[in-house]
Amino acid sequence: MKITTFNPAIVTGNARELVALFEALGFECRHTKTGINDAGITNYRMRYTGEDGRVFHVDIADAPVPQDITSIRMNVDNFEEAFEMLEKKGFRNAQGDRLTETGTSRSTMMVSPTGFPINLSQHIRDND
Repeated sequence: MKITTFNPAIVTGNARELVALFEALGFECRHTKTGINDAGITNYRMRYTGEDGRVFHVDIADAPVPQDITSIRMNVDNFEEAFEMLEKKGFRNAQGDRLTETGTSRSTMMVSPTGFPINLSQHIRDND
């Protein structure tokens, strides 16, 4: 398994306000994916490029949650392998037996025994 991206991710019920905050900090909304799952979740991919050329990302998910959840987004090239490795480390799928399948990605939030969440994702490409 290879990690292809690794960055902070925030799940919130106030995504518009949070997107505006990050835009004020100099981030640009690079990608938006809407209508995810039955809850109609929307994801925003934010990007900041510093004066030195360094690039930073933060993902914001607009979802019906009682309070914000800060996590790590980990995109991998082999979802099943990463999922199994995290399970062996005691992580559980926050969706029970469900996975989020959008046609272009497969994902779920994995939660450690102490409550630390990792948003595990794999992009599905035409050549996969």
